[in-house]
Amino acid sequence: MDSEYVITNSSWRVRDMPERLRPREEMERLGVENVSDDVLLALILRSGVRGLSVVDLARGLLREYGSLTALAGASVEELAARKGMGRVKAQVLKASLEFASRLGEEAMPRRYRVRSPEDAARLLRDRTKSLDREVFWVLLLDAKNFLKTRPVNITTGLLDASLVHPREVFREAIRSATAAVVLVHNHPSGDPAPSPEDVRITKQLVEAGKVVDIRILDHVILGKQGPAGKDFLSFREDGIIDFGK
Repeated sequence: MDSEYVITNSSWRVRDMPERLRPREEMERLGVENVSDDVLLALILRSGVRGLSVVDLARGLLREYGSLTALAGASVEELAARKGMGRVKAQVLKASLEFASRLGEEAMPRRYRVRSPEDAARLLRDRTKSLDREVFWVLLLDAKNFLKTRPVNITTGLLDASLVHPREVFREAIRSATAAVVLVHNHPSGDPAPSPEDVRITKQLVEAGKVVDIRILDHVILGKQGPAGKDFLSFREDGIIDFGK
């Protein structure tokens, strides 16, 4: 990439830099698609503080977190505590990263069909890469397994039966006349193997689904890529529980 955004004197303020190397001028010169991550991040953050330019602030964040995916997983509180950030900058940064995530979702086909565990995993794997907590989603499907809405976030945090209650899981499904659902959650540890609580919750929800006449097709747990090349586990594929016909 033809970028010359290399500043060796980290004490420089942006206004003291050569004009052609300032973030805005860099973007104008090279085009937004050709500048580095630290330039884009500096543009979002807009300003630094005394003794720390916005460029150094952006580079420090990228150096500490190692990737944009990891940075997206940081909380507002965590980001706000860093020198040069504060709550407003942290909120703007989180909003920008969430916006990018939603843009990625829009790139999915408007009529997204979930016909396999891989289809369910593909829908949410990018979002789970930055998560350090378990999140439980429900995919609401019509009679032909097309997604009816965005994945519904049921709970965030360590899963237990008191949090993943059938009432919460099926409320939106009933309201939107859903034919079937797929359950999805992540394991931040990277190991998608289900815990005894995961199995117990799934069995409970399958039985509740029979009562309200909404089929649970599968429960997919997302982790990190293992030796077999898969980053998820499917309860149905692995025969962990009986989902019925």
